[in-house]
Amino acid sequence: MPSDRGELSSDEVLRRDIPWETYMTTKLITGTGLQLLRRYDKKPEAYKAQLLDDDGQSYVRVFVSILRDIFKEETVEYVLALIDEMLSANSKRARLFHDELLSNVDIYEPFLRLLWKGNWFIQEKSCKILSMIVSSSERPTAHETATSNGASNSKKEITTTDEVFKGLIEWLSTQLKKPSHPTRSVPTAISSLSALLKESSARSLFVQEDGVKLLIPLITPVSNQQSIQLLYETCFCVWVLSYYEPAIEYLATSRSLPRLIEVVKGSTKEKVVRVVVLTLINLLNKGTFGAQMIDLELPQVVLNLKGQAWSDEDLIEALNQLEQGLKDNIKKLSSFEKYKQEVLLGHLDWSPMHKDPIFWRENITSFEEHDFQVLRVLITILDTSNDPRTLAVTCYDLSQFIQCHPAGRVIVNDLKAKGRVMKLMNHGNTEVTKNALLCIQRLFLGAKYASFLQV
Repeated sequence: MPSDRGELSSDEVLRRDIPWETYMTTKLITGTGLQLLRRYDKKPEAYKAQLLDDDGQSYVRVFVSILRDIFKEETVEYVLALIDEMLSANSKRARLFHDELLSNVDIYEPFLRLLWKGNWFIQEKSCKILSMIVSSSERPTAHETATSNGASNSKKEITTTDEVFKGLIEWLSTQLKKPSHPTRSVPTAISSLSALLKESSARSLFVQEDGVKLLIPLITPVSNQQSIQLLYETCFCVWVLSYYEPAIEYLATSRSLPRLIEVVKGSTKEKVVRVVVLTLINLLNKGTFGAQMIDLELPQVVLNLKGQAWSDEDLIEALNQLEQGLKDNIKKLSSFEKYKQEVLLGHLDWSPMHKDPIFWRENITSFEEHDFQVLRVLITILDTSNDPRTLAVTCYDLSQFIQCHPAGRVIVNDLKAKGRVMKLMNHGNTEVTKNALLCIQRLFLGAKYASFLQV
């Protein structure tokens, strides 16, 4: 039974002996390439580091040419492991791939091709290496400049960074949808995305791939260290995307906000809390996010977080900024005039004022204006609206009026609201029935209390 090559480790692969001389005999590598490989292969790390410092571009040229011309799986794995080892020891070596001396070499094409071919070891290493190389480029790269000047290799035009981003984002999105590996596809994809999404073109391509919704299920409280890193990198991706308007539209129509708040409530890792708080700050004044944050009781969550002993000064500053932003948001969204306009338009939503106790306490007497005009319109909405959200909010607001106004129950009963609300207890929408029940309970509580006093 063949072994699962997807479970190979780099150490295992690098213990192999590759017949470089045979490849030279068959003209798959040059004599110069063979000399370079003999000098480098199986040598101590410090010695290899010196060779790369002295002539790194030549080694990059040899490695890329092998991946381009040799298709034997064991050799491809070996060279990928060599490159991964080289870059893991010093990530700045990724810049070697962009050296002017390599301007006639298509450094990207072999890795892009290998993303979709071979076993998981080959795919994972190709993804990691390609992400590091393209992230280290200064656009336009030497390769693109050379191509634009008419220089290209003999086979085809040199692959551009835009083509790399497109190929990588497509592969990474596929790994999130249909993982090639049961446990490593998703962490590999998220780790690469956390680096790539800093680029505007990568963000655009990721949104086009409908990738934002693929991140949302991964925003969930966790316990083990590996999952914490995955959660952090996922939240980092969302934070980067929160600077990009088309991505914000996707976040607004998903369950990203309640998930982010659940994570920040349950996490003790400062880096996770910090990146989520920074994301919430970015989203606070976008669309209806501010209103949703109030509805999800984020002000209290922030208060609880501020009571913890954080050592990260940036996190403490971010919490203060979020707290002030939420206060400003409540103030802006909680005026009675704004509420009145919402009611008169006949379309209600869960804006912050509805569940803000300060709003009801400070504005309850305003409902008495013009012979309870706003209250009468609220009750009329129960008969005229077909929108479940509007009906649910209306029932909730009536229950708030009953609770907060000294004569609330009597007034609402006099305006014949009880029968209309009771009809909604059989509504097909659970949000409507829940709030209709709340309203009726408060009405009946008043009736029972009144009859008790009469006895």
